[in-house]
Amino acid sequence: MILTVVVTGLAFATPRKIAFSRLLTAAPALAASIWPVLPTVLLGASCIVIMVALSLVYPDLGTWFTVGAIAAVTVAAVYACRARIRREQDLIQLRLVADAAQKVLLRPLPRQVGCLEVGSMYLAAAAQARIGGDFYEAVTTPYGVRLIIGDVRGKGLQAVGAAAAVVNCFREAAYEEPSLEGIVRRLDASSTRHTCTFPTEDLLEQFTTVVLAEFPHQGGHIALLNCGHPPPLLLHQGTLHVLNPTAVSPILNLAPLVGLRYTTDTFACAPGDRLLFYTDGVIESRNARGDFFPLQDWMRRQTSAGPREMLDTLHRDLLQHSGGGLDDDIAALAVRLGDRSTNPLA
Repeated sequence: MILTVVVTGLAFATPRKIAFSRLLTAAPALAASIWPVLPTVLLGASCIVIMVALSLVYPDLGTWFTVGAIAAVTVAAVYACRARIRREQDLIQLRLVADAAQKVLLRPLPRQVGCLEVGSMYLAAAAQARIGGDFYEAVTTPYGVRLIIGDVRGKGLQAVGAAAAVVNCFREAAYEEPSLEGIVRRLDASSTRHTCTFPTEDLLEQFTTVVLAEFPHQGGHIALLNCGHPPPLLLHQGTLHVLNPTAVSPILNLAPLVGLRYTTDTFACAPGDRLLFYTDGVIESRNARGDFFPLQDWMRRQTSAGPREMLDTLHRDLLQHSGGGLDDDIAALAVRLGDRSTNPLA
């Protein structure tokens, strides 16, 4: 609109030999990039009317050549406009599907899960992305509150499918298996079946790291089974503890190659303690100098923050550390332990 008005004013106000009117052919082409079809057509028609009016002032301007050019550009602009609108509609539908898939894979967790106050966070490395290979889940079972966080190697639909297979299996096994070892064996079987059903070029490169946690209803401790995942952090009575496993447990998909020996570790905890479960995108975030994000030092300062406040602060500090961009997807769970009175199953 601004271009059309400016060019029209210059065309009437300047001598014929300058011929600003030929720039009117650009107006419908620019309109097609942002406007719907009908306004684009109306703008092209308006430019033609302006040229006809201009011919009354400058009869020897060669108006009809410019009119023909405007008409041709308008037709092409309408075609381009329709194609753009179809692509935008397809993109909207794809995003709706991705949002629905994310709600299935990463459903919003309630703030209270049993005796735990829980906060969750998922950040995609790509701004246009909705889901990826990082995942988490938390459920209340007869054995206590059980949660999982994990990371599928790779990106794209292959990683999303593998993550969905693990999460869906966990939602069933967590209620049925009396031990974390039983759960992880079922997770490994489900992950392996999925990989064999949807094979890639290198099956050995398809694996998943997970941490399983169990908070018994009687309280007092937490049980962890770590399959190659970054260790959770525990603030126990103001002191930071890195919950490293005492023995290595095989990551999912590779258990048949390295054995099926799983180790569950027990750590003391008390009401008010805070835990952070996270994927490797957190600790691998780098600043401009190449320094990794100092997660342990950061965690030591979170002595009074609730789970939601903790994750909001982590999100802000990660973006500040990395200069506003992320190199990998990030998932995190923050947990604050309550007392048994907050657990209806205790």
